[in-house]
Amino acid sequence: MIEGNLAVPFTTQVLGVEVTVRRVDLRHGAVVAICHRGRFRQVIGILDPPLPEPSPPGAEWIEAYRHWAGG
Repeated sequence: MIEGNLAVPFTTQVLGVEVTVRRVDLRHGAVVAICHRGRFRQVIGILDPPLPEPSPPGAEWIEAYRHWAGG
């Protein structure tokens, strides 16, 4: 549901650095964000980066996943 409903790309912060979340994916049973900064790419758990304000459309699915995952 996240992959089909979350509006990407959007920007957020990872370890104090601005990155662009270009897509979400399912890897090894976890939902991940594919983050880019320039030519660098990093895969991180979708629950790890903070959501920007205002949140992108579909962000409510991330919150639902957080609740389901027990976080």
